[in-house]
Amino acid sequence: MSRSGADLALLLLGGFRSLVDDAVTELAAHGYPDVRPVHDFAMRAIVAGADSASELGRRLSVTKQSAAKTIAVLQERGYVSSEPDPRDARRKRLQVTELGHDVMRTGEAIFDQLRANWERRIGAAAVETMERQLAMLVGAKPVRFDTPGGSAVVDLVDVRPGGQ
Repeated sequence: MSRSGADLALLLLGGFRSLVDDAVTELAAHGYPDVRPVHDFAMRAIVAGADSASELGRRLSVTKQSAAKTIAVLQERGYVSSEPDPRDARRKRLQVTELGHDVMRTGEAIFDQLRANWERRIGAAAVETMERQLAMLVGAKPVRFDTPGGSAVVDLVDVRPGGQ
């Protein structure tokens, strides 16, 4: 039985949601009950160079005000800090704190475990084939985390916590 293109999109979305929901649950079990996917997206964007609310808003395709709210939450929880820019004292530069990097590393380890679970369910070769084929279909473009037509991107190269 052949599926429609819409079915494919829903299956891909379902796979994404399954991984993300399981990761959020596991992060809570590891002592990070307050982390949400947008927090990880924001911290990755900050690590990749989004060091202001304006730039973070552009990268996440949200308003500067929405980015500022996300930053405030991340600062309140100790995941992000802001310090005066040495070149412009009016400007604050964002940085992911060691705690933020810990959350990101824990998340990476959890996603590795979830990937291993998929390997146990459908086989390592099937997961590797799926990843290779998805990479071929997506190409070298950075991954977008916004809605269609938006412009937020995160380049997955060199955004692992600690530059791993």
